[in-house]
Amino acid sequence: MRTVTGPTQRIVVVGAGLGGLSAALRLAGAGREVTVLERAGVPGGRAGLLETGGYSFDTGPTVLTLPDLVADALDAVGERLEDWVTLRPVTPAYRARYADGSHLDVLADPEAMAAEIERVIGPAEAAGYQRYVGFVSELYRLQMRHFIDRNLDSPADLLTPSLARLAVLGGFRRLAPKVEQYLKDPRTQRVFSFQSMYAGLSPYDALAIYAVIAYMDSVAGVFFPVGGVHALPRGLAGAAVKHGVTLRYHTTVTGIERVGRRAVAVRTADGERIPADVVVLNPDLPVAYRDLIGTVPWSVRRVRCSPSAVVLLAGSRARYPDPVHHTILFGDAWDQVFREIIDDGRVMSDPSLLVTNPTVSDPTLAPDGREIYAVLAPTPNLVAGTRSGLDWSRQAVPYREHLLATLEARGYPGFTEAIEAEQMTTPLDWQAQGMMAGTPFAAAHSFAQTGPFRPGNLWGENVVLTGSGTQPGIGVPMVLVSGRLAAERILGPDRTYRSRAWR
Repeated sequence: MRTVTGPTQRIVVVGAGLGGLSAALRLAGAGREVTVLERAGVPGGRAGLLETGGYSFDTGPTVLTLPDLVADALDAVGERLEDWVTLRPVTPAYRARYADGSHLDVLADPEAMAAEIERVIGPAEAAGYQRYVGFVSELYRLQMRHFIDRNLDSPADLLTPSLARLAVLGGFRRLAPKVEQYLKDPRTQRVFSFQSMYAGLSPYDALAIYAVIAYMDSVAGVFFPVGGVHALPRGLAGAAVKHGVTLRYHTTVTGIERVGRRAVAVRTADGERIPADVVVLNPDLPVAYRDLIGTVPWSVRRVRCSPSAVVLLAGSRARYPDPVHHTILFGDAWDQVFREIIDDGRVMSDPSLLVTNPTVSDPTLAPDGREIYAVLAPTPNLVAGTRSGLDWSRQAVPYREHLLATLEARGYPGFTEAIEAEQMTTPLDWQAQGMMAGTPFAAAHSFAQTGPFRPGNLWGENVVLTGSGTQPGIGVPMVLVSGRLAAERILGPDRTYRSRAWR
């Protein structure tokens, strides 16, 4: 495995996102002098915080899986997860609501989930689900230890006995046909394959190995931190500072000073020069190369980005019967949705939406008697949107009206008039925050952008990258792993704490 060369005592981490904090904790635990520079006034990066009118909104991820990965980062400095973050299981993990009026609760307990499927659909489908759980569980065991939680420098690193087992298992077939091998009802097929959108692909294009995402939430379980998902970076940052990490907010890094391919310092917008033996970069990968390193390699220039999303945050007077934390509102359309977003660059004509109601799990996030709703609608990224002439500077207002009308027609009457506080984020806003092609989901996980084919996490002699754009990929669990992999590039192989989740 390639590692940085030269001294590694003084380390500057640019960005206090989850990847940067994961790396910082492991490096501090190994006795390095770590300084984290963050342009915002709070930690978290994409897992940010918006406080307005007594509401506390998460501005990024709303789904937390594999909390052992958070525990591992804290373990590196001898801290316990429960001393920094209080987690509550989310049950059901999701409620899937379909256009025909039926609904299916997704439960992390396979026996309870099988009973739910039998109640809604029938015993044959429940038996197929139980076989599917065996498939995704084996996928998880093979992938996480041997392919995801591991630095990969070349395709040759994939040549292990586990690769052959993955192939025999069917991991390199397309996801949708593989799911259909076990699940015959369109409702279960959708709820166990929609996660491919997080990987930037249609389930008809994604490899079956990405069924592992379904394992993470629908088998391993979904959790919610008291205080919102932003409580995770707050906890990690607090533990890092306790163990000697210098964490500076409102500090914008404008570039890396280097001699050839070796970084020697970073420079800030205030004109400060901060010497470093190693620099760890947590900004969006293309932005890190373009604005900080000063050169963009071919592997990054050729990146195909994932679809984007519009996110509507609403503080509301409205409360609806039988509320759950996460609801997926499926429209009639399915394969058409992916064609519109990915191929045509158009917004969904019959949208499927994720509605998160975090005050179900933590009422303190809103004033008494009030609720928070976060509505996520997948959309084309800005590159794909050029194919249809999609202009968010003009589309934002009518699309908001379209979203609200859809919600009101699908079980949320009076949603619009009950809004007291609101923020809507479009692909243009994501771009303004420094995200390539206006997407918070980074590079799509096509075969050519997976594993060793994904942009690497080591540049030059001593610049290391972390976050969703590099290995292993997108999502809170993968970003936390990316911090461990970044630390391993500095400390050497197996010098950082590997997750108990798959040891």
